[in-house]
Amino acid sequence: MFRQYLTSRPILKLRSRLIRAVLDMMSVVEALFDIFGNEKLKNRLLHALPFWIGAIITGAMAVLYAQLFHWAEAATHFFHEQATWSLFIISPICFVFAWRLVITRAPGAAGSGIPQVTAAIELLSDRPKVSVARLLSLRVILVKVASSLLLAVGGGLTGREGPTIQISAAIFKKVNDMLPKWYPKVSERNMLVTGAAAGLAAAFNTPLGGIVFAIEELTHAHFNAFRSALLTGVIIAGLTALNFLGPYLYLGFPDLKGVSLWIALLIFPLSIVTGLAGGLMARTILKLMAWSKGFSKGYQKYLYVVAGGLFIAVLGYLVGIDAIGSGKETMVKVLFTESKDLEWYVPVLRMLGTIVTFSMGAAGGIFAPSLSLGASLGAVVAGWFDLSDPDTNIIVLCGMAGFLASVTRSPFTSSILVLEMTDSHNVVFYLMLTTVMANSIATLISRRSLYDHLKDAYLAQHRPTDPDRQVAPTIS
Repeated sequence: MFRQYLTSRPILKLRSRLIRAVLDMMSVVEALFDIFGNEKLKNRLLHALPFWIGAIITGAMAVLYAQLFHWAEAATHFFHEQATWSLFIISPICFVFAWRLVITRAPGAAGSGIPQVTAAIELLSDRPKVSVARLLSLRVILVKVASSLLLAVGGGLTGREGPTIQISAAIFKKVNDMLPKWYPKVSERNMLVTGAAAGLAAAFNTPLGGIVFAIEELTHAHFNAFRSALLTGVIIAGLTALNFLGPYLYLGFPDLKGVSLWIALLIFPLSIVTGLAGGLMARTILKLMAWSKGFSKGYQKYLYVVAGGLFIAVLGYLVGIDAIGSGKETMVKVLFTESKDLEWYVPVLRMLGTIVTFSMGAAGGIFAPSLSLGASLGAVVAGWFDLSDPDTNIIVLCGMAGFLASVTRSPFTSSILVLEMTDSHNVVFYLMLTTVMANSIATLISRRSLYDHLKDAYLAQHRPTDPDRQVAPTIS
């Protein structure tokens, strides 16, 4: 079905026009610099042009994907408000189709997408080189979007930010693959790193977060080797998204005026709570994924996915909309409304829902669920001490950053993301302190991050002579 769609006349015509437009642009640029006779400047521009093209496409794709995801979540809200019982039908069906779409059409589209990008970058350094098309391709993009949207319609606790990173890296790879033979050689590894960073920047509108993410999570090479390409890619992708959406913050401007100095004392217990909770959630996800891969009969996986969908439906029916979905509404509620109180069981149930959703094997990110989980934990902790609005807000923000850091093991990326998405520069030291401590606490449960374990599983699948061999992630 996908192969027929990709080879259909409209798609082939669109691809031909895109290739022709890119080649025409390159020819014009080359002609201009032939006129001026500046060979060095011409080579630099030709080297940068693929990064710029990929960044423009990434920004536009991120905006389109965000809108589609918004509509998918709006559908969940509609079903929940009009006929809550319908979730018991919709959620299992959406979960099954989202999972089947991935395993039958593009197994590389499963989950967040960040482990696939890091695995692809590492595979490029192998000798002989291993193809990364199963992890980053047009097919993966289409399946990623479709599966994650189905999961969102079904109320799954998932996000679009991680998938946007894989989509962006795949776009940059496609641009690199389309370069003609006469074109100056462009590092495919640098293209993937820049694409992933541009995807994160466009998804959250956080350019600094994209750059820090690339340095902290994606590469151990010297930053100077490709700093110009990375910076321009992130900037262009962000500007493209801003051109469609206008200036915006992912969340908004929480009230942080008049924060009490003694609030720093609460950072320590909050870091312990978020560090332990994030580490435990990641470890449980890995165990469930390893367990489900051991099913010897096909119907067992179907039953597991259906049971997961029914569990999400139960959460939505008994607890409400706060317990399902990406959780952005929860973050907005505890940061920008007077109703900041959350029951203690909300973060517990959201954690269980995230574990169930992510372990299914469908496409969907864990960034947004982790941020909302941290926000709900922060709100619960703030409620114990009956804090004022500014004090509650800073605890919520620190909870978001701490929980995300404990899952991703990227403390600086986590603190910068929360800082940029809320313009909370005046509390940056509180955020960094929380992320560093939560990250350290999480290592007590598992020495390595969830992404590292999943990356190893993808590497094991693609490096052996038998590429279809399934390897479950190991836990340490």
